[in-house]
Amino acid sequence: MNPDLDTLATALYVRIDDLLADHPDWAPERPEVGIAPKLSDAELVTLAVISALLGFDSERRFVRYARAHLGPWFPYVPKHSGFNKRLRRAAAMIGHVIAALARECPDWHDDVWLVDSTPVPCGASRETAQRSDLAGWAQYGWCASHSRWFWGLRLHLIATPSGLPICFALAGAKADERDVCAAMIAHDGVARPGQTLIADKGYRSAAFETRLDNAGITLIRPAARNETPRPHQRFLRPWRQIIESTFNSLKEQLTLERHKARTHTGIAARILTRILALTAAIWHNRTHHPDRPARSLTHYDH
Repeated sequence: MNPDLDTLATALYVRIDDLLADHPDWAPERPEVGIAPKLSDAELVTLAVISALLGFDSERRFVRYARAHLGPWFPYVPKHSGFNKRLRRAAAMIGHVIAALARECPDWHDDVWLVDSTPVPCGASRETAQRSDLAGWAQYGWCASHSRWFWGLRLHLIATPSGLPICFALAGAKADERDVCAAMIAHDGVARPGQTLIADKGYRSAAFETRLDNAGITLIRPAARNETPRPHQRFLRPWRQIIESTFNSLKEQLTLERHKARTHTGIAARILTRILALTAAIWHNRTHHPDRPARSLTHYDH
């Protein structure tokens, strides 16, 4: 590993190990047979983050790489099947770690949030849509930015201007963005008075704005053609570019769309791993390299 990635991986491993020591209930359940795993949960999650930061879209290839090159840091790396099974069982734990790291970043307290969603394709053929384990959750949806239909899910994300994830959810491609956004805020209990949420025109809804107002959140969005200009509308363009840039980091550098998952637990674990990789990079940059852009991944991707 290059020195920057080594430093991030070491700091992340130590922090996850401390978090799991403080919250043993986060760890996946195991049979009480008295045999400790050769690869700890903290090591497993750290390996998964390294895989995402290095741009691996195949667990099988990454396991081969880790066995060949990461021996000094990880003396034991399970075979592909074992790594895959353990990572899928660790999805809930990864979600807890994301939330804990995000709350340790100063960006968590930013009073401006950005919200949007992006497609997560899960198949390209009719047979896949009919026979996949994801059928019923994944749906056909329209991707306006690429002017194409896709079959899969959408990743809904609320983030700070630095790209730090505040809330996120995977939902069917046809799920209403406003309902998902309101559910994320309510479920995670992150609403606070004086917060500003910046969104695009797809979040237009009187009922949605009322729910946000009741939570103390002000919505800023473009005005529709039949509306009078809304306050602060002239500030929207640069903010919209930031959320698109955050999604671009997830897609291009962290291979969000090349997850290759085919099951509910598989796609949850792999998408969560990529969100954790982004969160860990921001957390490490803020705490160890404040001179760097918060969302910079270039120091860790090689």
